[in-house]
Amino acid sequence: MPLILAIKGNELNIKKITGNDETKRFLNSLGFVAGETVKIISELGGNLIINIKDSRIALNKGMASRIIV
Repeated sequence: MPLILAIKGNELNIKKITGNDETKRFLNSLGFVAGETVKIISELGGNLIINIKDSRIALNKGMASRIIV
């Protein structure tokens, strides 16, 4: 399921990243790679604050929908 449908507070493993090559490279540079664990910290208007590799990253709804967990 896409990350935007996940429940806040649960730790999830990334299965794959979808989208074009540029999008995949961008998310990869932020640490979003298959096998990595992520946790949704908060959600506001569809935008997410995500904890990954001991960092917090804000993603909009479009980017979060490309991360499959």
